[in-house]
Amino acid sequence: MAEIYETENPQQLDVQRYVDIVRRRHMHFLIPLLVGWLAVWGASWLMQTRYKSSTLILVEQPSVPQNFVASNVTDDLQARLQSIQQQILSRTRLLMIINRLHLYEGSDNLTPDEKVARMQKEIDIELVRDAGGSQITAFRINYSAHDPHVAQNVTRELSELFINENSAVLQQESEDTTKFLEDQLDAARANLAEQEAKVRAFESGHEGELPSQQTSNLQILAGLQAELQNEQDALNAATQQRAYYQTLIEQYKALRPTTAAAKPDDVVALDAQLDKLRAQLAELSSRYTDSFPDVQSVKDQIARTEKMRAAAVAAASKKTAAGSQDETNAPTLQLQGQIESNQVEIANRQKAITQLQARINDYQTRLNAEPASEQELADLNRGYDQSKANYDDLLKKKQESAMATSMEEMQRGERFSILDPPSLPQTPDFPNRLKFCGIGVAVGAALGLLVVIAFELVDDRMHSEKDIRDMLPVPVISEIPEIISSDDEKKSHRQRMRSWAMTAAVLVIILLGSAVSYLHS
Repeated sequence: MAEIYETENPQQLDVQRYVDIVRRRHMHFLIPLLVGWLAVWGASWLMQTRYKSSTLILVEQPSVPQNFVASNVTDDLQARLQSIQQQILSRTRLLMIINRLHLYEGSDNLTPDEKVARMQKEIDIELVRDAGGSQITAFRINYSAHDPHVAQNVTRELSELFINENSAVLQQESEDTTKFLEDQLDAARANLAEQEAKVRAFESGHEGELPSQQTSNLQILAGLQAELQNEQDALNAATQQRAYYQTLIEQYKALRPTTAAAKPDDVVALDAQLDKLRAQLAELSSRYTDSFPDVQSVKDQIARTEKMRAAAVAAASKKTAAGSQDETNAPTLQLQGQIESNQVEIANRQKAITQLQARINDYQTRLNAEPASEQELADLNRGYDQSKANYDDLLKKKQESAMATSMEEMQRGERFSILDPPSLPQTPDFPNRLKFCGIGVAVGAALGLLVVIAFELVDDRMHSEKDIRDMLPVPVISEIPEIISSDDEKKSHRQRMRSWAMTAAVLVIILLGSAVSYLHS
């Protein structure tokens, strides 16, 4: 029957075993529980209290929108905060605060570096981001100290340092950016002046060969060619005139011996020449207008011949009257003078033609050199345009940076402001005695379980019927019930009462300690 019962209800027997262990070992559990809790909770009261002061600093955006005045400092607020934090938490800055507020006066055995390291551990900076977590909107500065007023004063010092350092960093970065752009602008200005000088030197050295002068060169060349054509026409006319004068002289010499006495020889020659010219004019007039050059030339020759005939007639009259033989040669001398004058005109015309041809060759050379000059000038202008664009861009950036620097000087840029002033802590931040109560309960319970397990492992007594049946080699067929006397019942009752009282006492002590910790937290 007993074996069947074990097989059918093994779980109930295991539970019963644990219940028996609790009944036997509850004192072994409660005493370590109380001792462990008292040790941890008591230690929390022996620890030196620390008070934490906090301040919340708001990151204010520039009062002037970015689309009006762009900032010329770094936009990475987190990197800037880290840089400022490293500067503020440097040895020099922290020693100034330590000496000014007389921190760690009771720790004379600490070196300055140890004080700085200790203070750095007591400072905590928390970043506050927006809902999306992408932008820093504020940050919190926390400082822990044994004195709440000291914690508040140090937090105030740190917040002022952050605010002042941020303003100084922003202004310095802005001024450095402006100074950098000014240096770059000076270099760009010098480069631009150098490019301008190169362009001017090229234009000065290639005067008349520039692409912009091509039209005027073509116009001048056309005018020179037209002037050359006129000079050549005039030279041809002068050459014909010289041949005409020479022909007159020859005719005069040929007609002189056979001329009638009544009419001088030169007059006869001039009459013959006039007849010839008038016939030539009539022929030309039948084909050309009066403005045609050949017609005009023949008319001029007729007019000059008529003047010469009139002079010859006058000379003949004077000869007849005075009988002077020397003046019969006057027309010939006059023709010789006309030839000499004609030769001077021909020389001048040839000289003018030579000069015009030289000028035409010069302008043709200029026009031939214009493609190469145009390419070289284009290269120079390209470099000038690039330098000009770079200069204009730097000038614009420098002006914008100067406006941003002015905005930083007037405290209109991004700045830090205290949203929550440094708090004066009323309760210690460490140790959290209520938390230590919970830790003590956990430590005591673990210690109690270890004690119970240890006692169970070293105890070789049998405490249940199952232990006896497990030791017997044969099955149990009958059992003798336990005979309990009245003294045994009273003793068992007193033991239960003591157990419950002990349990209640431990619970009450833990609850009272927790209540005290809560009230002092």
